[in-house]
Amino acid sequence: MKWHEITISTTEEATEMISNFLHELGAGGVSIEESGTLNKPRDTSLGQWYELPLNDIPEGQAVIKGYFAEGTDLDGLLEELKPRVEELRTFEIDPGEVAYAWHEVDDEDWATAWKQYFKPIRVSDTLTIKPTWEDYTPEEGERIIELDPGMAFGTGTHPTTALCLQTLESVVRGGEEMIDVGTGSGILAIGACKLGAKSILALDLDPIAVSSATENVSLNGLSEKIEVRLSDLLGVLRYGGADSGSASSLQVTVPVDLVVANILAEIILLFIDDVYEALKPGGIYIASGVYKNKEDDVEKGLKASGFEIVEKRRDEDWIAFVARKPQEG
Repeated sequence: MKWHEITISTTEEATEMISNFLHELGAGGVSIEESGTLNKPRDTSLGQWYELPLNDIPEGQAVIKGYFAEGTDLDGLLEELKPRVEELRTFEIDPGEVAYAWHEVDDEDWATAWKQYFKPIRVSDTLTIKPTWEDYTPEEGERIIELDPGMAFGTGTHPTTALCLQTLESVVRGGEEMIDVGTGSGILAIGACKLGAKSILALDLDPIAVSSATENVSLNGLSEKIEVRLSDLLGVLRYGGADSGSASSLQVTVPVDLVVANILAEIILLFIDDVYEALKPGGIYIASGVYKNKEDDVEKGLKASGFEIVEKRRDEDWIAFVARKPQEG
């Protein structure tokens, strides 16, 4: 089968938004290659190692490739995509001097080639992400997250995912009920469960992500503890979701102890009040995916809804907020 490969040269700052646009437009897969220069700061505090080839992508720049099935109307797709990319500037996200290119490829040229770059990676003191196709012998006390991300987001290599997992490790004490909003590959739900969370509701609006997360949950033997649902943000709590008739049948009992959302700041700001209502008094909200230029906006939004800011964790230019719902009385 042939696929159309659309290549977009942009900035690292804009990669998540543009990748999301491509998925929304029907991409069968998205790959991101950032600068491979040795000058780029790398976090090796937990023994991480990077097996990425050097490339000639300038510092701060990135190349995104989206794959669309043969027969896709490329002209119409680009006509819709380009204005959305340019609109990012109004949200203070700079896509830089964007360039577009496209050509045809065979499935085998892209569907498996990226796997050579996804190796086991230690992302926290105890959590290691292991691709299902890699052999790996864990150390004593090391918790392994088996992962095959397929076409969904979340391999643990992006700073926002690593930030969330590290934050979860510091927050989860054992026995918590949690909601993971925008679960992607299911990596955060699985990580939280490995850390001791009792039961988790994992939500995503993308059917591809729901399928991927469900498979990964099963790979890790956690199907009895993690339920994956199709839902627009926390809509499942009100309406039962797109694949269920009743919120009363959910894996968790609302209000819950913990909510985590590794999504864009603009989306985080849309449902802060809903998260507040979904948490128990004293409950914790981990909001990641926040780029540095949106830090103040998210902090103000959290405080306006009644949250107390407990901590802010950083990785490169990304921030994860740890916020608490105050105890009653």
